[in-house]
Amino acid sequence: MADWPKSVHIHEEGPREGFQFEKGAIPTAAKVELIDALSETGLKEIQTVSFVNPKRVPGMADADEVVRRFRKAPGVRYSGLWLNEKGLERALASEKIDVEGRIVLCASEPFLARNQNITLDQMADMQRAMIATYQARGIPVVEGAVQAAFGCNFKGEVTTGDVLAIVARIVSIAQESGIALKRLVLADTMAWAVPARIRAVVGAVRERYPDLAVTLHLHDTRGMGIANAYAGLEMGVHAFDSSVAGLGGCPFAAHKGAAGNVCTEDLVFMCEEMGISTGVDLDRLIDAANLAERIVGHPLPGAVKQGGSLNRYRQAGQ
Repeated sequence: MADWPKSVHIHEEGPREGFQFEKGAIPTAAKVELIDALSETGLKEIQTVSFVNPKRVPGMADADEVVRRFRKAPGVRYSGLWLNEKGLERALASEKIDVEGRIVLCASEPFLARNQNITLDQMADMQRAMIATYQARGIPVVEGAVQAAFGCNFKGEVTTGDVLAIVARIVSIAQESGIALKRLVLADTMAWAVPARIRAVVGAVRERYPDLAVTLHLHDTRGMGIANAYAGLEMGVHAFDSSVAGLGGCPFAAHKGAAGNVCTEDLVFMCEEMGISTGVDLDRLIDAANLAERIVGHPLPGAVKQGGSLNRYRQAGQ
């Protein structure tokens, strides 16, 4: 039997994931406008920027200015991404970013070698060093994350056993520092997952680590994003990363224009129509999705922003 959640928490990543991926320059004012629009939809968590080297990620060169200018709405958590201590210091200096630590490892060593030129052992040592930094600054570390948890373009198949071994290593690193993790993100980094794999991996992780709440980070490169989210819901997953309008893309896809994270408004539509509360005003979210499409100046893959919600049809029938 399915273990449907009564509500879900959505971590919106469009402003960071999407604008980081876009090739052309996006005006700072437009980035701020989208964040402010998303803040009025009922979303409770929005990832805004990456605090990274602007030479490597030109689309995030204005990260500090974006954070300075967006309006912080009550009840909304604003997050950022950083890869090292320098990025963390920028996030802390912003005063608007809600800073939490996480322990990230990857289920594919070939991916690490290709993407970061490091080994899994080196990545683990980097995580230990960041934990020491977090603890020295009083920053909570509550989350672990597994990259390439469902398959890898460079390794090939990633088995359930591979994932469990990485989760065990994450938990061990946390315990070394006296940390009790609360959450675990399973990331379909290169869009290998199908619903059966979601059920298998989530089921195995929940059986082995029942105290870890699972979050799914799903890419829609092969059109499986919403189907995989459905499978996650069946397994009782109640937290998802997503991207408004499907903003963003997959740098590891074999074709240009591949979709990025599962689309936020499509996910909200499915959940609400199934009676699973998101706390999100879908019509306002659709407006934000259309705004995102106007900002980037090209079609974005979200479906519900084109078809609209069912609210106007229900109102017409009353």
